[in-house]
Amino acid sequence: MTTRRKAVALLSGGLDSMLAVKVIMEQGVHVEGINFFTGFCVEGHTHAIRQRDRSKPKRNNALWVAEQLDIKLHIIDVSEQYKKVVINPKHGYGANLNPCLDCKGFMVNKAHDWMQTNHFDFIITGEVMGQRPMSQRKDTMPVIAQESGAGDRLLRPLCAKRLPLTLAEREHWVDREKLFGFTGRSRKPQMALARQYGLDYAQPAGGCCFLTDESYSHKLADLWQAQGNKDYELDDIMLLKVGRHLRPRAHFKLIIGREEGENNFLEGYRKQFTHLRTVSHNGPLVLIDGEINDDDIELAARLAARFSQGRDAETVNVEVTPIGGSTRLLDVTPMANDTIPQSWYL
Repeated sequence: MTTRRKAVALLSGGLDSMLAVKVIMEQGVHVEGINFFTGFCVEGHTHAIRQRDRSKPKRNNALWVAEQLDIKLHIIDVSEQYKKVVINPKHGYGANLNPCLDCKGFMVNKAHDWMQTNHFDFIITGEVMGQRPMSQRKDTMPVIAQESGAGDRLLRPLCAKRLPLTLAEREHWVDREKLFGFTGRSRKPQMALARQYGLDYAQPAGGCCFLTDESYSHKLADLWQAQGNKDYELDDIMLLKVGRHLRPRAHFKLIIGREEGENNFLEGYRKQFTHLRTVSHNGPLVLIDGEINDDDIELAARLAARFSQGRDAETVNVEVTPIGGSTRLLDVTPMANDTIPQSWYL
């Protein structure tokens, strides 16, 4: 009798990782998925908050894919360890603050640790050569295998025929002829394979990592500049995803709810910040992040009034509540929209 081999799969919830698992399962290998929580990929978070996104499916795609494939999924919180990857990536950033090459190496390294601890045989990923400009090139894919410590225990089933033999292939745990040689950015071959398997899948959208988003990366860079170091807490990176962010002065910024769902979310943070709300007119909850004086509060109140339903009124009453202090009421003139510099918007 031969021992049934076991593989752990990096399961993002996208089409490629789903197919990689299916290809290996078809060869009789036992596969379990692993998904790492970094804090920067929170599927369903913002559209669960915002009213305009309520029609989108609210699901964790990795869990959904694991259910489709009928495999066990392990979700592991690596948010603290992942800070080193974001703050000081050895291989640098992509177009924004995405440390893709370091990120993939980190993920494979953690999967390798898990593989050894749980007595699995090899690791599989859904990588396709040429699909990503940083981490999925012919010259960088060996770097991931080497620096992660996984070496030839890392198998990429969708492009394996374009890469050197791995341990799983040499030992005939899998048949290389039944693997693929996909390359390039087109997803048409993967979509055709999914149809062949009869798989339903999330539409390819380039991943869920907020660090690839230009606007989000700009806000994170602003956070680092304001605090004078490249560090963050989980609450920091969650708040960067919600609301309208304005920095009218270097020492403070405003986080302004754009709708009811965002206001409700920001309510959970109001005791940690000086906050404002308009009382004479309906308006947003506004958090002030930074050290402020009375002049700053006046400006913040005028901005809060501008984004309320009293934006065209002569005056608006704004309630100001300092951290641990007593609420006071200001009567302010809303700031005119054409007087807000575009540079204030983050």
